[in-house]
Amino acid sequence: MDSPNLEFEYGDTDHLTAELSELYSYTEEPEFALNRDYFEEDFRSHARGRRWIELTVEEQRAYVMRLLDALEVTDRDKRLKVARAILYLAQGVFDECDTEVDVLHWSRHNVFLLYDMGIFTALLELLSMEIDNSQACSSAVRKPAISLADSTELRVLLSIMYLMVETIRVQTEDDRPEWTAAREAFKAELGSPLYNGEPFALLLFTMVTKFCSMNAPHFPMKKVLLLLWKTILFTLGGFEELQEMKIRGRERHSLPPLPEDSIKVVRAMRAASPPASAMELIEQQQQQKRGRRSRRPLVKQDSLDTYNERDPFKNDDARDEEEDPEDTDSGIEGEVDPLDRDVIIQPPPPPPPLRPLAERVNFPKGLPWAPKVRERDIEHFLETSRNKFIGFTLGNDTDTLVGLPRPIHESVKTLKQHKYVSIAEVQIKREEELQQCPLTLGEEEVEETPTEMLYLGMLPNLSQYVIALLKLLLAAAPTSKAKTDSINILADVLPEEMPITVLQSMKLGIDVNRHKEIIVKAISALLLLLLKHLKLNHIYQFEIVSQHLVFANCIPLILKFFNQNIMSYISAKNSICVLDFPHCVVHEMPELTAESLEAGDNNQFCWRNLFSCINLLRILNKLTKWKHSRTMMLVVFKSAPILKRALKVKQAMMQLYVLKLLKIQTKYLGRQWRKSNMKTMSAIYQKVRHRLNDDWAYGNDIDARPWDFQAEECALRESIEKFNSRRYDKNKNGEFMPVDNCLQSVLGQRVDLPEDFHYSYEMWLEREVFSQPIQWEGLLQNP
Repeated sequence: MDSPNLEFEYGDTDHLTAELSELYSYTEEPEFALNRDYFEEDFRSHARGRRWIELTVEEQRAYVMRLLDALEVTDRDKRLKVARAILYLAQGVFDECDTEVDVLHWSRHNVFLLYDMGIFTALLELLSMEIDNSQACSSAVRKPAISLADSTELRVLLSIMYLMVETIRVQTEDDRPEWTAAREAFKAELGSPLYNGEPFALLLFTMVTKFCSMNAPHFPMKKVLLLLWKTILFTLGGFEELQEMKIRGRERHSLPPLPEDSIKVVRAMRAASPPASAMELIEQQQQQKRGRRSRRPLVKQDSLDTYNERDPFKNDDARDEEEDPEDTDSGIEGEVDPLDRDVIIQPPPPPPPLRPLAERVNFPKGLPWAPKVRERDIEHFLETSRNKFIGFTLGNDTDTLVGLPRPIHESVKTLKQHKYVSIAEVQIKREEELQQCPLTLGEEEVEETPTEMLYLGMLPNLSQYVIALLKLLLAAAPTSKAKTDSINILADVLPEEMPITVLQSMKLGIDVNRHKEIIVKAISALLLLLLKHLKLNHIYQFEIVSQHLVFANCIPLILKFFNQNIMSYISAKNSICVLDFPHCVVHEMPELTAESLEAGDNNQFCWRNLFSCINLLRILNKLTKWKHSRTMMLVVFKSAPILKRALKVKQAMMQLYVLKLLKIQTKYLGRQWRKSNMKTMSAIYQKVRHRLNDDWAYGNDIDARPWDFQAEECALRESIEKFNSRRYDKNKNGEFMPVDNCLQSVLGQRVDLPEDFHYSYEMWLEREVFSQPIQWEGLLQNP
């Protein structure tokens, strides 16, 4: 009955081989041989019988320089052949390798060589040409069915760029010093506005919006999204770097260090038992009736009542687990029920067998998270206490405790010990000061970080980018029905000739499902990274992207995604191992049969799907945290049963983010829901961070009262617009600029006129001055 714990380690990406193999569709497999043939045809005339791996580095550089020159020819077909030869080099000259390790080794060597020779800049120019190729766009728009053949040039260029970004991004122990220097240079290059005055990521965002507006339906969206995600991951940094940046940011604002490393805490967590189905409950009831009374002779009545609660989430199996100390996976985090501790009059049971030391060290004693309190929570607590004991309040004063009884003093002391000030609160306070005193505080010094430059570039078309990404997410979601008006994301997976045999149809079906899963993975990781980096850079940059996501219906979209059999999605086998790169280019291809396709791999779960689910839950958490209007959206869209079903996945990190989402809406779900979901409430208590005076479990909190939701979003919008106009508006402080009142100096100012103006000056005078009747008397009359 009990599904096993999923041995899943969350990270920025999957391992390198998986990330490289996901770049290619299975329908692209014949192109590997094509790349090799074009390379060897050209290389044979140059190397005279020698192989690439036998050349010296200088000879290799000379050959790459020759390819670089050939990229600039006007003949489109010749350019494509050269690009394919370069792609073969980036893929690791697999025909000269015997093992997958060799392929990856030579791929790495060649990619750094290609970067050093300036191939990326040349590819960028070709990519810009292909994006602006109106002929290809218009022919694709007119075509009834788009296939792989329509995007050949774009796919080759994007594949080389992806291999370069992904290979250079990943650090290995045996990297040479010049490779490390190249990595830093490439990272700075991608993040700075070197390409047409904007970061490289913006060009890819433009491709996404162009595709979604149906102007370029042949763009290979999967490759674009994968490259966009990896570019942002490389230039801005992954989750480990984010944590370090957060620590440095807190030091810079003179804030106390973080109470714990959240990445380590989540990794040390263990999953809770999933809910049982009705049939399993009936079977277990019959098995477990015998021996139950003898095991629990004396138990308080209220404790029995708690155990007798019927609830679909709390099953007999879980109840038995909580009583059985031998089961190390019992209940949630292996704890005995708190009600059960001091009431059983029996000798204590033997301790459970110890786990290996390495695993045991990471486990937190008691609750995993240090509790936190916000400044406003302390203010609210003191306000209610003063009203109760003194009869008046002192506003925001949190220090004066005169007239309050001793226990209140103790409470305030405890609250202050756990007070947590976030970087966001400091930024909001600073922004308020800058808005109030624009002249005395002067210009704000904005650090030119990669995140800042990306935000600045994205700002004019931010809503278009967000809507485009969500459209793609909707089209790729497994719960979406194929509509005629939805965008076709299969342009870079469908072959020119549709399958005829059953085997080919099965293979294409797996390919299409895999293709959609990879798109969801890329978009979910990209959105999460953007939100996290923008939040750290400035809270209002995060808020504007969040608001665009909410207004574009991101919350119901994610809930719709989870409204499926999530267990089958996570254990989906949409991959054919023998066709994955680099396996397919090194080993002999076995004959595919329907049985081998159905069997899939023998993995317990699909890494990318579990990764996508966790990312989407984290995005939902980011959007709804401390936002009552958005929390109410979760309630209105009936998210509780959907989220509870997601708890079936036995993976601690995923369960944590589901429980967080359930916690914030518990107070709105009513007493009956809480009463019948005590197992879930217990899981929230044990896994989610405590806010000391947060009344999440009872619903008699001030925040549970009716709220003016529209006003909340409007006030946030106003703050965002003020921030953007103050910081990025070119004509900022217009009302504070001195006005020139002197006629002489105003008329004496130089005005830049176009070069051809003096040719048409007399015509302009005639049209604009002489032929216009001027009513001079109007100046003398009072307005």
